Amino acid sequence: MNYRHAFHAGNFADVLKHALLCRILVHLAAKDTPFRVIDTHAGTGVYDLTSSAAQRSPEWRDGIARLVGTHLPEEVAPLLAPYLALAAPMLSAERPTYPGSPRIALALTRTQDRLSFVEKHPDDIIGLKAAIAGDRRAKALHLDGWTAWNAQVPPPERRGLVLVDPPFEADSDWQRMVDGLIQSARKWAGGIVMLWYPVKDPATVERFFDALEATGIRKILRLELAVDQVRPDGPLAATGVIMVNPPHRLETEARLLLPFLARRLARSRDAATCIEWIVAE
Repeated sequence: MNYRHAFHAGNFADVLKHALLCRILVHLAAKDTPFRVIDTHAGTGVYDLTSSAAQRSPEWRDGIARLVGTHLPEEVAPLLAPYLALAAPMLSAERPTYPGSPRIALALTRTQDRLSFVEKHPDDIIGLKAAIAGDRRAKALHLDGWTAWNAQVPPPERRGLVLVDPPFEADSDWQRMVDGLIQSARKWAGGIVMLWYPVKDPATVERFFDALEATGIRKILRLELAVDQVRPDGPLAATGVIMVNPPHRLETEARLLLPFLARRLARSRDAATCIEWIVAE
């Protein structure tokens, strides 16, 4: 599959990914010491929901639009507040847009933190540079994300997050995530790593989990959301995030957040979640 950000901005997969990204950034910012955000496949940073790419299949209507301006349960509202505080005004503007991970990271980091956004696509890097222009904390790097991941760790700050969100244009992206994680763990064992993946072929995903378990790396948490029955020849209906070294409260938060998202974003009765440790501490 090809999962370039512009075609799917604000859909249910983005909601899961970006809500969890916000939770990690909130936890990192709870300590005074600086941290680094490394985004290996950053995209453009902001997505115009009136563009031809977004309008081809306006998936945001069944994603972020189901959250903005609606009642949230008392236990869920604080967990989504940082995400919706940014996304809601952008969606409600005269020309609606959606924040990509760079825009989210810029909003939830502080003066002392630093951000490295990597993008290979020649058109997207132009948009990315425009999105972060004027912010001295951030750099946009026109590089291959897989190569940059290894080159960027460990960061000088010693604390932080690597977000890996590839387009899955090639089957090799699954193995590249595993290989990149191994290299990253050798150099930066304490870093948080967040790996996004689509669920189109469950057998492929299970092999990915097996490969992660075989790395010997500890503290690997699986967080998965399905909004419909998975069909290999159908539209994307399930997605997941792998968290390595998640903040200690993240699992508890996910057990409140994911069931709510499954109910709110469901396309059928087959909506479901999975929260489990592939490898525990």
